[in-house]
Amino acid sequence: MSKPIFVTGIGTGVGKTIISAILVEKLKADYWKPIQAGDPDQSDTITVRSLVSNPVSHLHPEAYRLTQPYSPHKAAALDNIEIDPDKIVLPQTDNQLIIEGAGGLMVPLNNNYLMIDLVRKFDAEVILVSRNYLGSINHTLLSIDALKARGITLKALIFNGNNDNFSEELIVRYAPNSLVLRIPEILNLKKADILSAANHIEL
Repeated sequence: MSKPIFVTGIGTGVGKTIISAILVEKLKADYWKPIQAGDPDQSDTITVRSLVSNPVSHLHPEAYRLTQPYSPHKAAALDNIEIDPDKIVLPQTDNQLIIEGAGGLMVPLNNNYLMIDLVRKFDAEVILVSRNYLGSINHTLLSIDALKARGITLKALIFNGNNDNFSEELIVRYAPNSLVLRIPEILNLKKADILSAANHIEL
């Protein structure tokens, strides 16, 4: 069975959920967001469900649904709980699984455990979502370096949104063995847009 694919970003707001929906549609994969922090009534799982067209994909329930939109360790503390990584268990499926992280790789789940530790626990391959803004080169290269230091496979690097050849050409030099994909900005998101984007990428 294929290793799970863990979708992470170089930061918050780079488009992980939209990219996850595109990947779920492309691969007809299952989807799982282990930790939802904030907006439980408009969660990322609900968003992905609203954007995916295929009848095959199954969306698995979160291990933790936190009420506040902060890093998981803070959101959990405000909800008077502590995240226990041992209770975050891969869902049973024979399908390819797309896992969406919360924030970036170095986001804390508790005082002793980071998101990247969860990636390694699941023996997952990573798809890293980048977005061009001032500082994104630094954030992307730090994320790539963190994966390399832990021996985690970077399956693909996705540039989401408007392109910047100066930034992208430099970044890809540090990920020579990874697939590089570019997905343009998608406005007024609909199922048809996700399907179109899925049909135009090769994995």
